[in-house]
Amino acid sequence: MSTSSTSSTSSTGSTVITNIATLVTNDPSLQDGTPLGLIRDAAVVIDGDRVAWTGDASKAPATDNRVDAGGRAVLPGFVDSHSHLLFAGDRTEEFNARMSGRPYSAGGIRTTVAATRGATDAELEAGLTRYLAEALRQGTTTFETKSGYGLTTADESRALRIAARHTDEVTFLGAHIVAPEHADDPAAYVDLVTGEMLDACAPYARWIDVFCERGAFDGDQARAILTAGKAKGLHPRVHANQLSHGPGVRLAVELDAASADHCTHLTDADVDALANSRTVATLLPGAEFSTRAAWPDARRLLDAGVTVALSTDCNPGSSFTSSVPFCVALAVRDMGMTPDEAVWSATAGGAAALRRDDIGRLTPGAYADLILLDAPSHVHLAYRPGVPLVAGVWRRGVRVV
Repeated sequence: MSTSSTSSTSSTGSTVITNIATLVTNDPSLQDGTPLGLIRDAAVVIDGDRVAWTGDASKAPATDNRVDAGGRAVLPGFVDSHSHLLFAGDRTEEFNARMSGRPYSAGGIRTTVAATRGATDAELEAGLTRYLAEALRQGTTTFETKSGYGLTTADESRALRIAARHTDEVTFLGAHIVAPEHADDPAAYVDLVTGEMLDACAPYARWIDVFCERGAFDGDQARAILTAGKAKGLHPRVHANQLSHGPGVRLAVELDAASADHCTHLTDADVDALANSRTVATLLPGAEFSTRAAWPDARRLLDAGVTVALSTDCNPGSSFTSSVPFCVALAVRDMGMTPDEAVWSATAGGAAALRRDDIGRLTPGAYADLILLDAPSHVHLAYRPGVPLVAGVWRRGVRVV
């Protein structure tokens, strides 16, 4: 494969990327009829910040600029629909202890809460931009991120204010755990989250989330928090069924949450509920990798007809990775997904988990968010785990990597 030629972060006019070995469009109406909508010997035309055309390279229209993909694969930018990037501090010692035999529990979050409260706005934003740049180099062009490491009105609202400067997909997670100062009165903390804290945070967020789990919030508390968020115009997401069986998944479906995230411990009723809803099951294999927990059974969900997304869950405690390619490889190796399913879930699935149809696909009208792999096929993301295959990234039509 030759080196890609003319490209620029400042190109004006239309651009064709041609000599693409395999183009993933995520349009099942194209050529092979699969969910990935693969086009071989393909080209894609970018005009402004949008995709203007896709098809056989031999039929590409004339454009102002040309990029030779050199026989590489092109696919939509990854959509990371679950991350926790507003934090300070380090939990290396906790990770080291866990790898030496101590099980993971929700309590470690308190360590990050203390560090985050003590950080300046500038320190929090510097960390956020560092992890975003890291993710972008690995092909992530859309990301969601949450608050949840402040747990006071001032700290939660400042986290969301900082996040909103970098993404539209901002989630209020005041209900990550009960704040330490309310440990003896969880009801008072739920009142704070659904009242003063929600009022201060709602202007900066699109979503509201809750960690519905033993050691965090039970089903009734989670319902109250999510219902209050909906009344303020925030749409629900749920940390559901990560550490044990519980009410999180069915609560997510009941409230039409965009996603139920983790979905590690599921009953048949949970799977059926997801399959008969538009709630996406977002799987986060980095968490299982980093905690040595049981893997989610993606095969069971997919065979039942559930829409599945893959995301990193990037956070300092249980999944400190920003690499969607790593999560794709884990999903294929350990969760029963095919390479095609994993790539779809990390792109179109992530878009579904954010209820977006303008990302996660490369079809006319979608944002020109795309990845050039240093490989002839998307399958190499799982076939060559750990290898930095992302050779180029376009975001909103501009080559940024």
